[in-house]
Amino acid sequence: MNNTDRPLGGKTEYRGKAEARRERIRSWNNLRDRLYRMVSVGVVDVPVNQAYDILSITMLIANLTVAFMSTFEQLDLKFGAVFDAVEAVTVLFFAVDYALRVLTARSAYPNSTVMQAVGKYMTSFAGIVDLLSFLPYYLPIVFPAGAVAFRMIRVARIMRLFRINANVDSMNVITEVLKAKRQQLQSSVFIIVVMMMASSLCMYSVEHEAQPDVFKNAFSGIWWSVSTLLTVGYGDIYPITFLGKLLGTFIAFMGVGLVAIPTGIISAGFVEQYANYTKISDQGTEKDLQFIRVRLTAGDPWSGKSIREIGLPKGSIMAAVQRGNDTLVPRGDVVLKKGDLLIIGAESTGDSQPVRLREVTLENGNKWTGEAIRDLDISRQTYIVMVRRNGRTIVPSGGLRLSAGDTVYMYSKEKKRT
Repeated sequence: MNNTDRPLGGKTEYRGKAEARRERIRSWNNLRDRLYRMVSVGVVDVPVNQAYDILSITMLIANLTVAFMSTFEQLDLKFGAVFDAVEAVTVLFFAVDYALRVLTARSAYPNSTVMQAVGKYMTSFAGIVDLLSFLPYYLPIVFPAGAVAFRMIRVARIMRLFRINANVDSMNVITEVLKAKRQQLQSSVFIIVVMMMASSLCMYSVEHEAQPDVFKNAFSGIWWSVSTLLTVGYGDIYPITFLGKLLGTFIAFMGVGLVAIPTGIISAGFVEQYANYTKISDQGTEKDLQFIRVRLTAGDPWSGKSIREIGLPKGSIMAAVQRGNDTLVPRGDVVLKKGDLLIIGAESTGDSQPVRLREVTLENGNKWTGEAIRDLDISRQTYIVMVRRNGRTIVPSGGLRLSAGDTVYMYSKEKKRT
C-alpha cells in the first residue's frame, strides 16, 4: 500500500467508526424510548407495556395489603415470614422501577440534557415518591438507630396510587378543582382559623375560673374550638357556666356556616369542571374534524426524518406528534422516531381509527378571550396544537393570549363520543 492510499483508508475507517457509533446511539435511543413507554402508566400499545402496568399495580397492591395485614398481631405471628418475603420482593421491584425511570428520564424530558432530565425526574413529586418507596427499607442496614423513623417514611408508598389514575380525568377532577379554587379556599381557611383563635380566647376567659384544670390557658380552648366549629363535638372539654354554654351554642351554630363555605366552593368547582369537560367554550362556533393516526415502525421511510423533510401531501397538515405520554408541537425541525404516533389531517379510511380534533372559533364574550393558554381550564387529555389568527398560523405556547376571532385547534386523546 503506498502513502497516497493511507489517508483514504484512514478516512474510510473513521467514517465507518463514526457510523457505527451513530448506529449504537440510535439503537440505545430506541431501546430507551421502548423502556420509557413500558414504565409509563397507560401506554398499552404493545403487550409488554400492558403487562408491566399490571405487574406494577399488582406489586403496589400486594405491598399495601401486607403493610395493613402485618399490623394485626395474630396474622403477623402466623404469616410474618410471608409478609416479610412479599415486602422484600415488592420493594425490590420499586427499586428496579426507579432505576428504569432514571435511565429513561431523557425520553420524559426530550428537550433537556441527560443530567438535566435525571435531575428533573429525581426532584419531581413522582420521583421523590418513587425514591421513598424503597429507600427507607434499606436504610436501616446502614443506620440501624433510625429504623422506626424509616418505617414511618414507608407510608410514602401509598402515594404511588396517584400514578394509577394519572391519565384519568374523572379521577383528577379534585386536583383541578382545588387548583382552580385555591384562592377562595385559602380565604375560607383563614376565616376558620381566625374564628378558632377568637372562640378559644373567649371560652378561656369565660370558663377559666370555673374549670381551671380544663381551660388552663388559651391553647386548651383550641381543642374545644376545633371540635365545636368543625361540628365534631368530641365532648372531653365543654363549658359548665351559663355564659359559657350560651357562647358555645352561638359558636356551634357559627361552625355549621363556616364548614359550609369550603364545601360549597368545592361543590361549585366540581360542577364547573365537569361542565368544562362537556363543553369547551361558552360562546363560539365549534365543529369536529376527522384525522387519522399513523404509528411509525422501524422500516418506515419517515422514521429518522424531520417533518419538513417528509413532504406531506398538499392539503394535509401534521396536527400532533405523540411520543410516549408527551405530545410534541409538530414544528418542521422535529425528527420523527420509530414508535411515534402521528396525527395527520385527512379523512379516515380503511381501518384507520379517527381521533377527535376540535376547531373552536372564539367570539366576543368568550371566556378564553384575553387568557394565556397555560391558564385555560381544559381537560388534561386535550392539547391546543394550532392557533390561526387573521389568516396566520401561530405555534401555541403557554404565554400566548387568545383573542376574539382566533380559531383554536385542539387535539383530544379521548375517544369521540357518539
